[in-house]
Amino acid sequence: MRFAIGDTDFLLDGEPHRILSGAIHYFRVHPDLWADRIRKAKLMGLNTVETYVAWNAHAPSPGVFDLTGGLDLGRFLDLVHAEGMHAIVRPGPYICAEWTNGGLPYWLFADGTVGVRRNEPRFLAAVQQYLEQLAPVLVPRQIDQGGPIVLVQVENEYGAYGSDPEYLRALERMHRDIGLTVPFTSVDQPMGTMLEDGSLPSLHKTGSFGSRSTERLARLRQAQPTGPLMCSEFWDGWFDSWGEHHHTTSAADSAADLDVLLAAGGSVNVYMFHGGTNFGFTNGANDKGVYRPITTSYDYDAPLDEAGRPTAKFHAFRAVIERYAPVPPLPASMQPGGSGHLSSSGLEARPAAATDVAVRLDRVASLRSLLPALTDWSTHDTTPTFDALGAASGFVLYRAEVDLPDGGVLTVGTEIRDRAVVSVDGVVVGVLEREHHDRAIALPPFTGTLELLVEDQGRVDYGPRIGEPKGLVGGVAVDGVPIARWSASPLALDPIAPAALDVLAAIEPADGEALAGPAFAVGSFHLDTVQDRYLCLDGFRKGVAWVNGFCLGRYWSRGPQQTLAVPGPVLRAGRNELVVFEVHASASRAACLLVEPDLGHTEA
Repeated sequence: MRFAIGDTDFLLDGEPHRILSGAIHYFRVHPDLWADRIRKAKLMGLNTVETYVAWNAHAPSPGVFDLTGGLDLGRFLDLVHAEGMHAIVRPGPYICAEWTNGGLPYWLFADGTVGVRRNEPRFLAAVQQYLEQLAPVLVPRQIDQGGPIVLVQVENEYGAYGSDPEYLRALERMHRDIGLTVPFTSVDQPMGTMLEDGSLPSLHKTGSFGSRSTERLARLRQAQPTGPLMCSEFWDGWFDSWGEHHHTTSAADSAADLDVLLAAGGSVNVYMFHGGTNFGFTNGANDKGVYRPITTSYDYDAPLDEAGRPTAKFHAFRAVIERYAPVPPLPASMQPGGSGHLSSSGLEARPAAATDVAVRLDRVASLRSLLPALTDWSTHDTTPTFDALGAASGFVLYRAEVDLPDGGVLTVGTEIRDRAVVSVDGVVVGVLEREHHDRAIALPPFTGTLELLVEDQGRVDYGPRIGEPKGLVGGVAVDGVPIARWSASPLALDPIAPAALDVLAAIEPADGEALAGPAFAVGSFHLDTVQDRYLCLDGFRKGVAWVNGFCLGRYWSRGPQQTLAVPGPVLRAGRNELVVFEVHASASRAACLLVEPDLGHTEA
């Protein structure tokens, strides 16, 4: 088959074709659930699935390129093809996506000399290698080779970042050189000169917007007088940041804008069809003057919620789509007004007997007691960055021996990136937070060990601060005198170091309710049947949770997210284990695995 761009339409084997696509990021969905989410996209009336490729997920360190398990992009695309659907692939190299560092590997910028998203030789050489590693996955899965891929996007909303046609031409050439033959696109907001700055005449321009469709399409047509109109990011919701409200958009209003777009003859990619979850430490952050880390949930108020259940928006969009294209019949369990209680397949009713499961976290160990199993110390004359230590994310513990008989004021030279718990001889004296622009804290008189437990809360994914290092940037001083000898180590938490798990397994259960952090709390629970669950940690303040070794991600009592998604495939019938790392304290050591939360959000 052949796919091409005509004067007015996309052409599939020479015939006009409308793209009805929805975004599903394979790296945000457990791989055992990919087929379910793809099938539901088809049931909404879509004929195409779009995904970014997260370079840094595949390349966590130099010399590594992982295409296994949840990163098996080839398998994901094969499932799309098996469902009779097409695929749009967006390899970046920059993707934004509210994903850590916008998908760019942190290690690429560790020495501070490599250019970011520009025509710089070392950056382009790394991109070339990345695309060559993707070639065996993408090239044979193009539509003209019998696969599902019909479009490939070059870069991502580059017009909001820069205007360098030489950079874009270099990227376009690299994509062609690895054997990609399908049409190439660009995407930008139809505002100002972004469409022109972010594209080339040889790239088909598409727009990103979620409202005012008529106006946005007119600006797109102005920038590109011929060819099919396409909104390749139709924003149907929005992401959440910690400490802000949960974002929602009206299903009726979004459906009305979709209707206008389709009535104009446009093609669409619904962003997101299913948002999924920022498992582990993969969430990104924004910093437009104030640092705002993205939540673990990437529900996005999408047609399919974080748990894979159809929402009112699913049915509203489906009703619009069926005015313009045939849609498959819905199974009874997915009909509007149905129970919505879906099994792991998403298409059958769940067992009615499923109930919430209480978990008692009866084994406790302080972080200090586990440090020998979690750390690999190195010494430095000043505070090294996470990047210099080879830490992509998570936590780094900085330690220095000091003599402060009169106390003093500790200051960080440039910036906290992103949050530091400050302790003296094991006693917490305060917290420094990047989003509050904190850089100083008073220390009491003491002679002994100063520790700063620093958390990377998410690397910036948008704007000029992409690629910046993490940690205590600019060194640390007390009363203006630099502290010149430090020990530092990342904490081995993703996954938790096996030696630390052995220590936790050997701890005897103990009574008690309160938990003083930083500490780990562990509990086991029994399940008769396996299905998607939601971890509720009421009373806990801030930290990270794992179930059966799978890192669910971060929790934070400030909201808006109130529960953590637990994919059914990480659970097992019989005994399961929950591990929680609490940074501060909890009034209770009780957790609960819920069957049906209120989407894990609060509107406060």
